[in-house]
Amino acid sequence: MGRLEGKVALITGAASGIGAGAARRFCEEGARVVCADIQEEPGAALARELGAAARFARVDVTQESEVAAAVELAVQSFGQLDVMFNNAGIVGAVGSIAETDAARWRFTVDVLLTGVFLGIKHAARVMLPRRSGSIISTASTAGVVGGLGPHAYTAAKHGVIGLTKSAASELAPHGIRANAVAPGNIVTAMTAAVIAGDTAALEETREEIAATSPLGIAGEPRDIANAALYLASDESRYLSGHTLVVDAAQTTGGQPAVFHSDAPATLHEAGKRE
Repeated sequence: MGRLEGKVALITGAASGIGAGAARRFCEEGARVVCADIQEEPGAALARELGAAARFARVDVTQESEVAAAVELAVQSFGQLDVMFNNAGIVGAVGSIAETDAARWRFTVDVLLTGVFLGIKHAARVMLPRRSGSIISTASTAGVVGGLGPHAYTAAKHGVIGLTKSAASELAPHGIRANAVAPGNIVTAMTAAVIAGDTAALEETREEIAATSPLGIAGEPRDIANAALYLASDESRYLSGHTLVVDAAQTTGGQPAVFHSDAPATLHEAGKRE
């Protein structure tokens, strides 16, 4: 306990899923947290749950003034900003590349990539004078390889990883670190909507993820929260520009090859003839 003692964090998309898990985990470790989200009721409820160590800010991450105001709330409420976790996200535009709606594409990129840019920009603004800080952004396994998400989502998440590297390069001489975390399939309402067509179908989603996971288990919000906790803490003080993939080996091709029961003997005999 106490790995974030004395630190102040701002988490976007904090009202549910990974963001809510991170808010709770950060507070457990001693941080004071601004929970930012466009969902007002669950966001405010989470802040009340966390008590004096938390504040809620209603934030649409596509609106620069609202992102800037949340950063100011953190500084005014708690005196500083040590950790910025750009986590807000949507699935966004789906479907064939030949049929993707351009307006929906632009909105998806605005939330997933421009929102991260604005978070990095305004976090850096207040971190630079203090010459310290950790900026974390949620990417995805769809930002590491193709075919794991819709086109706009995949493009934006690749952009998050590129922006993280670019920001890390500029900010490192100022003592500020920038890293990304790339979740695989995690049991959240958003994932449930994709897998089961129902945001409330968490148990069905958990079973489906576990069935296809190389480790045979489902990823939970706390798994990503723990990864973000490491990146937020001083334990990762020598790490910047990195994307920490948390996916049970999904992107490694981690599913073992399936061999017919007769394969070993067949291959042995074939080897004798070579």
